[in-house]
Amino acid sequence: MARSTLEQWRMFQAVAEHGGFHQAAEAVFKSQSSIHHAVHKLEDVLGVTLFQVEGRKTQLTAAGEQLLRRINFLISEAGRMEQVAINLQSGVESKLSIAVDEAFPRSILYQTLEAVSHEYPLIRIELMESILSGANELLAQGKAEIAVSPFTLADNLSEDICQVEFVGVAGAGHPLHQLDRELTLEDLKECRQIVLRDSGLAREKEHGWLGSEQRWTVSHVGTSIELLLKNLGFAWIPRHAAQSFLASGQLIVLPLPRGSSRSMTFYLNFNDADTLGPVARAFLGHLRYLAQHA
Repeated sequence: MARSTLEQWRMFQAVAEHGGFHQAAEAVFKSQSSIHHAVHKLEDVLGVTLFQVEGRKTQLTAAGEQLLRRINFLISEAGRMEQVAINLQSGVESKLSIAVDEAFPRSILYQTLEAVSHEYPLIRIELMESILSGANELLAQGKAEIAVSPFTLADNLSEDICQVEFVGVAGAGHPLHQLDRELTLEDLKECRQIVLRDSGLAREKEHGWLGSEQRWTVSHVGTSIELLLKNLGFAWIPRHAAQSFLASGQLIVLPLPRGSSRSMTFYLNFNDADTLGPVARAFLGHLRYLAQHA
């Protein structure tokens, strides 16, 4: 039988994360003496020293660092178990937070939201629109229960949901279309490219071909399309977002020898299926079905 308690490990984690007993006490709303007692009791039970004081700094020992890596996982799992219990007790969650990349087909997303709202009319849905790594970052921060992203999760399983085609386009009046021939890389490099900014703060990267010296970076697919329609640059954008403008002739696909079209896989990501309530599960089911039958 374990001689240590989860509460003792939580106090140990708090001291390690906040850099001292006083800081930990303020963060977890406990008295400093109670945190001291919990950590010292843990050290007595384990027979190891977890912290060492150097000047005014409280630092982990080598043993403390090794145990912290393991206990972070244990405490995270305990939190997930508590969430499962809450879901079982309450039955249906009152709110669902979803992070969705802007390049994901809107028609599939909106049909999914409509189906979920029809099934659970009182549910409050928070839709967070993101670019590139932003959806997974919101999931990692606990701000979203589900993420629809063009990236897999680094430490969990990801599910392929659909392929999205991106096409290189420019407005009908753009100088690239006035050349009236197959374009070269040099032609592109001489013109302005419109690219999307990664909404994830941890990565902050742009994506795709970035060979043009002139580059405007924007935060939304809609802004990119507006600039294209004004003949202010060229870009690769989702075909589903450009389709009506392609059909009307306002946007024209770049006549490249290769690479004018490319596909990107989108993934359905969530941390732990057992922590998802019935509304979240309904969202997953509808999204899977609609993506497969689009």
